[in-house]
Amino acid sequence: MSFKSNEGSPRQRRRLVTEVKAALRGLNGQLTQLNHRVGTRLGLKDADLDCLDVIQRHGPLGPSTLARLAGVHPATLTGVLDRLQRARWITRDRDPEAADRRAVTVRALPARNPEMFRLYAGMNHAMDGVCAAYTEAELTLLADFLRRTAEVGRTATHDLSAHKTPAQDP
Repeated sequence: MSFKSNEGSPRQRRRLVTEVKAALRGLNGQLTQLNHRVGTRLGLKDADLDCLDVIQRHGPLGPSTLARLAGVHPATLTGVLDRLQRARWITRDRDPEAADRRAVTVRALPARNPEMFRLYAGMNHAMDGVCAAYTEAELTLLADFLRRTAEVGRTATHDLSAHKTPAQDP
């Protein structure tokens, strides 16, 4: 999907791109603060909430996959999973498909979801209001932009974890 236009000067375009990047940094900071407050109310550390989010979005999944998706060291993940299981956010089940009978999958338990939904309700309601001001075409464009931004973020994270610098070729 391309919505490129030749409107404006290169200088104006650079200024707008800089504004978008600054807005994304500001959004990241605000979401980090919101997630921290939600986690605190739920008795979860930031890494616990991050891992729980990955499990809820991608689970059930194995601990190795979770560690990779959440960007958490496997040794750290063990403590995170122990805390989440004790607090009844997740369960670890034997993976009947795995050749190694010790293998487990991690899945979220839905019983505690209403607590989380309640804490995010203000943001979700406000976002409904923000989105109401946009047309379907604009929302499609925004969704595409955010998906593509997330993908370049994953690539940049991967490159940094592989000790590449931005100037290196992939």
